[in-house]
Amino acid sequence: MKKFARALALTMACALALPVFAQEKPVAGEVKEGSLKGKTLTFVSYGGIYQDGQVAALKEFVDKSGVTLLNDGPTEIAKLKAQVDAGNVTWDVVDTADLPPYVHCGTLFQKLDLSKLDVSKIPPGQVGECSVPAMNYGVVLMYKNETYKDNPPKSWADFFDTEKFPGIRAIDGSGDPVGGLIEQAFKATGGDPKAMTPEDIEKGIQKLRDLGPDTIYWKTGAESQQLAESGEADMVMMWTGRAMTAVKNGAKYTPVWQDWLVVMDQMTIPVGVKDTDAAYALLNAYLGANAQAILTEKTSYTPINMDAKPKVDDATAAFLTSTPERIAQGYQQNIPFWVKNFDLAAEKWTALLSGN
Repeated sequence: MKKFARALALTMACALALPVFAQEKPVAGEVKEGSLKGKTLTFVSYGGIYQDGQVAALKEFVDKSGVTLLNDGPTEIAKLKAQVDAGNVTWDVVDTADLPPYVHCGTLFQKLDLSKLDVSKIPPGQVGECSVPAMNYGVVLMYKNETYKDNPPKSWADFFDTEKFPGIRAIDGSGDPVGGLIEQAFKATGGDPKAMTPEDIEKGIQKLRDLGPDTIYWKTGAESQQLAESGEADMVMMWTGRAMTAVKNGAKYTPVWQDWLVVMDQMTIPVGVKDTDAAYALLNAYLGANAQAILTEKTSYTPINMDAKPKVDDATAAFLTSTPERIAQGYQQNIPFWVKNFDLAAEKWTALLSGN
């Protein structure tokens, strides 16, 4: 009887404890009052309006937690590697481009413990083994209204169909190969991007060459915007922020949202940080709906918390990519494929841009 009573008491104690454990599950955006008082964290990003917006998004976290937040940048993988190799990591949370956390997962960037983060409001497929998205934007096909009138392009397939849709194309030639575009080009040849092999990269590149000698490869976002505002190109591959600004400035172009290319910076925690729990606290606060709304209001980038409700004008709202409709229309490149074949893709992309 005594054994039964002890067992019953233990069972009741465990049952009573369950709500306590449930309350300890992290909620995006929340942090305990004064929980990081006396501690210092260094946040690293790319500077300018973007990092200013991120710092503004983290102000509530800083005020409530009591942490001292330092800022550094721009993000440079070589600098981070030097810190990790020396065993003296001074960067606690780092905003990177899309591929580095996949290339250096487990070596420069920690594999994330998702029990310490609330990722339930992040769009599907955007949480990596070593990263969560810092923000979203897209690469979208913009077409000139006057050129196509009542028969506009409706997809990337139309972008590559120069017979049905003649005109000058403008493509992002600002840096590294755009995996999502090469996948769409390969798809236009009749291939299946999900079954793509290294040999198929050349097929996609050749489809881009086939667009003809009038194709413009713009080098900066500002140049792509100028091409739209001047009406020089009939179809322009554009970053959504630049597309939005061009339309605000009077460019008579319309976006094609089907298979817009999903792009995101990544938030990471380096290997060897001195206070991992504090870094997780910052990361979880950054993922909150209110923090993400502030980020969007300050930068016009799309929030990565689907519950965020930024107060923006109609023109800005039209180019945000976080609505259920936009999420359903988005196209995510095969990141593992491009990580594995990056050097080959870069070689062929460089040849394309140099006219070879």
